[in-house]
Amino acid sequence: MINKVMSNFDDAVSDIPDGASIMMYSWGAAGTPQNLIRALRDRGVKDLTIITHNFIPAWIGSHVCSEDEIMTPYFLKGRIRKLITSWPRPIEAASDIARHAEEEMGKIELEVTSHGILAERIRAGGSGLGGFYSPTGIGTVLEEGKEKRIIDGRAYLFETPLKADFSFVRAYKADRRGNLIYRAAERGANPYMAMAGEITIAEVAEIVGVGEIDPEVIVTPGIFVDRIVKIHDGGLGSEKQRKLLCQRYLSGEVEK
Repeated sequence: MINKVMSNFDDAVSDIPDGASIMMYSWGAAGTPQNLIRALRDRGVKDLTIITHNFIPAWIGSHVCSEDEIMTPYFLKGRIRKLITSWPRPIEAASDIARHAEEEMGKIELEVTSHGILAERIRAGGSGLGGFYSPTGIGTVLEEGKEKRIIDGRAYLFETPLKADFSFVRAYKADRRGNLIYRAAERGANPYMAMAGEITIAEVAEIVGVGEIDPEVIVTPGIFVDRIVKIHDGGLGSEKQRKLLCQRYLSGEVEK
């Protein structure tokens, strides 16, 4: 049996080259592969194509989180050549960050689409489909450059599939073969991103032996997963760290 368990996040991303395309879910502290994103940032690769639902910092209550609190794809800024996303700009509450984001957008190739279309394009890529037709975007700037077709009297746009050289995913538990199960926000886009990467790297809260996960609850079969890394206790996105952040910023405690 191939050993897919790696000892640390730096080793897990060590072969990612300049110019690579990478999918990574970004939806809150629990669902985002924060440790893989930080390891990629620390590696210093550039000219990346990033595919992610949100290109924004995270926030808790009114507090906008730093990269040391919740690491999101936004903190890869300066390393990106092309960004495919549904949400490319921080909330107005993060006005200083929003200004920097606007400057960053002017330096990269940006492709904006809806959350649903982005999800289906990734799902199509992972399923080996050639694309699909959708009415979303008809009559808007999203029509530009796309094939339009009338089906049963209604206009549709053709959407192409998305795949990537690497997929970063966050799961709750893995066995040593790479079978994954998810919990809460992790279930969002991580399962279909795992299918659409040539190499899929998963960060997980727990790694168990083969046979310890009920086959009936496995969401992502191990055939789609190439590397697994365990999040250490208190690490980014761990339950312990998330509780500490919520206690600090949702209880009225002043940031120290």
